Amino acid sequence: MPNYGVIDLGSNTIRLCVYEVKDDSKRAYARKDFRTLLNNKVMAGLSAHVSGGVFTEAGVAHALDVLAGHAKRLRYFDCKRTDVFATAVLRNCANSADAVRAIEAGSGFSISLLSAEDEAHLGFVGATCDRPIERGTLIDIGGGSTELTRIVGGADHDNASIGQGSLSSFASCVKGILPTQAEAEAIEEALEERLAGMNADRYRCETLYGIGGSVRAAAKMYAEAYGGGVRPESLTPEDFDAIVGACMADPDGFAHTALKAAPDRIHTLVPGCLIIRRLLADFGAGSLVVCKKGVREGYLIERMLLDGNGAARRGAKPKGRAAAEAGTTKNGR
Repeated sequence: MPNYGVIDLGSNTIRLCVYEVKDDSKRAYARKDFRTLLNNKVMAGLSAHVSGGVFTEAGVAHALDVLAGHAKRLRYFDCKRTDVFATAVLRNCANSADAVRAIEAGSGFSISLLSAEDEAHLGFVGATCDRPIERGTLIDIGGGSTELTRIVGGADHDNASIGQGSLSSFASCVKGILPTQAEAEAIEEALEERLAGMNADRYRCETLYGIGGSVRAAAKMYAEAYGGGVRPESLTPEDFDAIVGACMADPDGFAHTALKAAPDRIHTLVPGCLIIRRLLADFGAGSLVVCKKGVREGYLIERMLLDGNGAARRGAKPKGRAAAEAGTTKNGR
């Protein structure tokens, strides 16, 4: 069974996933058709390396250091193909093309820069490989952006991106580690301003479906604080009120609990919860269902497995130094 590698170069994390695929010649894929062999996350915080709208040389160097480590890990998995894709942090910076070229030249990997619409669509593909979704709104809160997808009749529509995520909210509004009441209000007000510039009514629904690290961190926090360690399959607006309210009432106690639940996201946990809470209210939804799969699985399925049934395309294989580290040759072995 062939292995496939996917590196997600995001605003907050750079994550390497290696998937074992049972049969890479199929015409359709579900969760049961592949399994995760490796899920290695590095909290790179690349959005902190954007200054004046420009992705800095220090950010390029940091990305290259993490990618070199991932290339070494890939050597042990004999991947048939490895792709790297990037999202908001490189998509939205003023020097996007130059930054991508610099990372490609230094790492030996080709990078697929996803548009906002692509990112939202692939999130839908990943979420629905795990469970069919007939109707609702899918949200993906990343470090630098929030993607929205309206689902009707089991198909995705109106894929859009809001230029505000959990890490960018923290960076722009929070002076310490946890937000104060005034800072929390500033995060929600900033989101309201962004929503006012789009037709948000189209996303109104009874149920939100959530993917991404911020959604998973919220579920972990609820499990640690209120669920006896059992991670919930869904969360209500009242659950998010409880999480945010605990932070406002007792920041020190909240921090101790958050360090048990999601230590690597202690600074972005509450900003992420504030975004989710606001979206639940604005879209009139009564619950958020936590989905287990997302953009990386969607990319694997649609851009790697279904694109010529794994046939080579630009960005399919590392070259140069990264190829040597990953143990990948021109034949993908």
